[in-house]
Amino acid sequence: MKPDYCKWSGFYFTLVLMTRPELFKHIVKKQSFLCIGLDTDLTKIPKHLLSSPDPIFEFNKQIIDATHEYSVAYKPNLAFYETHGARGWESLEKTIAYIPDGIFTIADAKRGDIGNTSAMYARAFFEKMNFDAITVAPYMGEDSVKPFLDFKNKWVVLLVHTSNPGSSDFQLIESKQSGRPLFEEVIRKSMEWGSPDQLMYVIGATREEKFEQIRTLAPEHFFLVPGVGAQGGNLEMVSKYGMNDQCGLLVNSSRSILYASSGEDFAEKARQECKRLAEEMAVLLDRYSK
Repeated sequence: MKPDYCKWSGFYFTLVLMTRPELFKHIVKKQSFLCIGLDTDLTKIPKHLLSSPDPIFEFNKQIIDATHEYSVAYKPNLAFYETHGARGWESLEKTIAYIPDGIFTIADAKRGDIGNTSAMYARAFFEKMNFDAITVAPYMGEDSVKPFLDFKNKWVVLLVHTSNPGSSDFQLIESKQSGRPLFEEVIRKSMEWGSPDQLMYVIGATREEKFEQIRTLAPEHFFLVPGVGAQGGNLEMVSKYGMNDQCGLLVNSSRSILYASSGEDFAEKARQECKRLAEEMAVLLDRYSK
């Protein structure tokens, strides 16, 4: 594939289209399906970075330098950047431009609105910021999701069965027509909107008892799995019941990596935690990838 070169906010980056085969190739090459959540909180980063001109970017830069060997994806949570206004967006732009080629990028933005608004969101994150994927809330229906799916070689990561305590408020409500829980109805319906080459699902790691059932419903799709690490999700159980023949998992870890240390050794401690997770993932890939 011949790359395209683009200029964005003063940075040059290579435009590599991250298709499903490309993503799997990087998983195999690194023997890792680790996604790092860049939920960068100024109240938690090491104090010595606060004097930097851009503390958020400086922290992210050092984390990326220390961890990209083991990570196949980075997922900035937009709330941690939006809270700082224009400066936060600048930090985000610089972070995305700094991530090495061949690493999948997910805008954890949880967007979703009427069609023309979703189209603007899609243009912002796919065209202007060059993310590979964006998290989308599905509960306004097809017309709120389809504008994101209209972008070739870009991905929608649909919120389906999340790991937060309140997820049962709505996601487990049973349909009067089918008797199935709402999250299952979302999977079944959304599979009519997009293919496994452009649609992923968010399945929380703390819902490990559901993975076998959900994998049966969506045998080819990738799952983005938050909740491993600080939230206590079981990586082996997620892998055992969630993997398919192309791995099919991106397991996200944020706090346990980013804040492995609050001292000047924070990047090295983050690297060590990534290495530990990647070594465990290599074993699980060999054991469970069909």
